[in-house]
Amino acid sequence: MKSYLSHLDCTNCGKQHSAETLQTTCDACGKVLYARYDLDAARRELTRETIEAREPSMWRWFELMPVLDESNVVTLGEGGTPLLPAHGIEAQTGARQVFIKDEGLNPTGSFKARGLSAAVSKAKELGVEKLAIPSAGNAASALAAYGARAGIETFIFMPADTPDAMKNECKVYGAHVELVDGLISDAGRIVRERGPAEGWFDVSTLREPYRAEGKKTMGLELALQFGWQLPAVLVYPTGGGTGIVGMWKAFDELETLGWIGPERPRFVSVQAEGCAPIVRAFDAGVREAEPWQDAHTIAPGIRVPAAIADYLILDAIRDSKGAAVAVSDDEILDAMGEMARLEGIFAAPEGAAGYAGYKKLLAQGKLDPAESVVLFNTGSGLKTHELVERT
Repeated sequence: MKSYLSHLDCTNCGKQHSAETLQTTCDACGKVLYARYDLDAARRELTRETIEAREPSMWRWFELMPVLDESNVVTLGEGGTPLLPAHGIEAQTGARQVFIKDEGLNPTGSFKARGLSAAVSKAKELGVEKLAIPSAGNAASALAAYGARAGIETFIFMPADTPDAMKNECKVYGAHVELVDGLISDAGRIVRERGPAEGWFDVSTLREPYRAEGKKTMGLELALQFGWQLPAVLVYPTGGGTGIVGMWKAFDELETLGWIGPERPRFVSVQAEGCAPIVRAFDAGVREAEPWQDAHTIAPGIRVPAAIADYLILDAIRDSKGAAVAVSDDEILDAMGEMARLEGIFAAPEGAAGYAGYKKLLAQGKLDPAESVVLFNTGSGLKTHELVERT
């Protein structure tokens, strides 16, 4: 297989960067870099049938992924997660076409496996020896696992109140774990301050170009699973927002290949009432989200006070004529219980937040119950099982 990776582009100022050397953010403006591909060549040489015939993993999309040599792929079998009809939720809400993309079935129990498989694979290809990450939990355990698989030393910085299951995962994989008295933003500052002297390559959300390439495969898979059509609405719990911007990028790439048309799903961003910078910025009509003060929620993955890709997230929501909504912790807990009882899915609190947001928008008349919708369960509830006592 041959990757069509060409270069990196700044999503803000447009400056091109080499994909052959280690890169973080744009050296001109500090904004997010995207991996770009020679899609004209791919359109001539690659077919949907070729993709369809491969094993259902994330790396079936190798040509649209950033690793040049297959031997550098670091995989634990991520991707290819099921798209499950949610008939119980349909009956409960009066909706007609609800699906759940169950990312909790990925290695390490969350969708973070996709992004970290891509990031660690490219880091291996570029000769990285030490990787560091600030994380609310799931990204840390994924990095620790893929780092172990690749033989790369990993350094984890996470809030002290991160669920014990995720702390223990990182330790058992052999990562160096440091607990931080604060939030993921405080952990991020430590990585950026100490990284250069320690020789760490920072794989923070969208501060390196390749985690988004792993996350975009959710969008590629949806197109394939829907027969090269797209659903009307995607409901996505949003912290750093890599999934939203990754899937938006994936749909653009598929259209350039001629595999889908110009229609796009409407993106719905769901956040917690205790940490909703994207919702606040969306409601205010601005393109950048001010950092959220005193961030708190039972859903650690969406307790992200500031996202470096705020402008990309908000652009995708608005360009798709989507929406943004905040839900309470009580609504998240109720949704965890409902998803388990109605669908047999023990959802992460973040995934349950998406369902809670969907119900809220239905009740407000902002979504049509007849439209096809995909809810993303971003992780396994087993990793925050202590919340069950509160449901």
